[in-house]
Amino acid sequence: MTHVAYIYGDMRIMILHRKLNRENIVKSELYPEENEKKYWSSKNFVAMSPNNFPATNVDGFSGEMPEADIQIITSGGHRIPAHSTVLASGSSVLESILVRPQKRRSSEKTIRILGVPCDAVSVFVQFLSSFKCTAEQMEKHAIHLLALSHVYLVPQLKQRCTKGLAEQLTIENSVDMLQLARLCDAPDLCLKCLKLISTNFKKVEKTEGWKFLQDHDPQLELEILQFMDEADSRKKRTRRHRREQNLYLQLSEAMDCIQHICTEGCTSVGPCGEEPCTKKLPCSKFKTCQGVQLLIRHFATCKRRVNGGCLRCKRMWQLLRLHSSICDQPDECRVPLCRKFKVKVQEKGDDELWKSLVGKVVSARALSSLSLPKRKREEEPKMNLDHHQVRSFLTTQCH
Repeated sequence: MTHVAYIYGDMRIMILHRKLNRENIVKSELYPEENEKKYWSSKNFVAMSPNNFPATNVDGFSGEMPEADIQIITSGGHRIPAHSTVLASGSSVLESILVRPQKRRSSEKTIRILGVPCDAVSVFVQFLSSFKCTAEQMEKHAIHLLALSHVYLVPQLKQRCTKGLAEQLTIENSVDMLQLARLCDAPDLCLKCLKLISTNFKKVEKTEGWKFLQDHDPQLELEILQFMDEADSRKKRTRRHRREQNLYLQLSEAMDCIQHICTEGCTSVGPCGEEPCTKKLPCSKFKTCQGVQLLIRHFATCKRRVNGGCLRCKRMWQLLRLHSSICDQPDECRVPLCRKFKVKVQEKGDDELWKSLVGKVVSARALSSLSLPKRKREEEPKMNLDHHQVRSFLTTQCH
C-alpha cells in the first residue's frame, strides 16, 4: 500500500524542495520509492515486536493478546506485527484490504504502509488497538498520523491530530500546515491556518513557505488572497451593521423619551399643554432626554420652521413622524401631531425607504427590551441628537 506516499508525498516533497538540490528533486519525483528508502535510511528505526504494544482486551484492562497474525511492512522494509481483527475494527479501509484475496499465495499475511516513518506507523497501529495516544507521540508524529488517519479513515485519530497540529501552528509553518490540511481534508485546521495567515500576512510573506508557494502553487496563493479579501469585507460589513444597529437603538431610545416628556414631563419641558415641574428629578435616560427637550423647546419657538429653513426643526419633525409610525395608540397618545401623521399615511401612504427605517427601529426596540434586564444601565446607548451621524441618517431617510 502506497496510498500515504501519494497523499502525504506532495507535502513532504514540497518541504524537501527547499532543502535538496535540483538533481535530488528530480529523483524524488521520478523514483519516489527509492527516495523514500534514502530519506528514512538515516533514521535508526527498529523492527517492532509484540512487546512494543500494550496488551489490552476489549474492556481496556491489561491481559494477554493473541498471537499476531499479520505483518505491517513500513518504509525501509521494517515489519510491525499486528492483529487483523484489531486493524479491521479500527479502520474500514484496512478491513477491506484484509478481506481482499492476496495476489501471491503465501502463508504470511502482510500490509504495506509506506511513505511515513516506521515509528509513526507503530503509533498508528497502537491507536487502533487502544484508541490512545500520548501527548509526546502526538507532538512528534501528528503530521504523519493525520495523513494515516485520512487515508485509512480513522476519524477519532484525525480529530486528535487536527487539534494537536492546531496547537503547533506558527507563522513559520502556517503555509506548510495549510497545504497538509487541504491534502488530508481537515477543514478545521485549514480554517485556523487561513485565519493565522490572514492576521499575520506581512510576517507570513517573509517566510520560506510563502515564497515557495508563490513559485509552485499559484492556485493556493489565490485562494489565500481571496479568503483575506472576504474576511476584510466581512469585517467592514460587521462594523457597518453595528453602527446602523446603534443608530436604530438611539432612535428607539429617543422615541421613549418623546413619549415620556409628552406624558409625564421632564426637567425643562412639561407634559403636553402643561408647565414643567421645577422640582422634577432627571430621568434615567437624561442624556438623551435632555437632547430631545432642547429640540422641543427650539421647535416651539423657531420662526424659520414654517418655510422649512431650519435643520433642527426638520430633525424634530422627523422624530415626531417616526413616533407616529411606531405608535399603536394614536387616539390616546399625547405626543403632538401623532394623529395627524397617522391620517396622512392612511391617505397617501409611506415610501419604502421610510417603511424600512420604521421596521428596523421597531426590531431594535424589541431586541433592546429583551436584553434590558441583563444590560448594565451605564452601558445603554446614549443619543446625542446633534451628532452628525444621526443628523445625516435622518435626513437621508426622509428625502
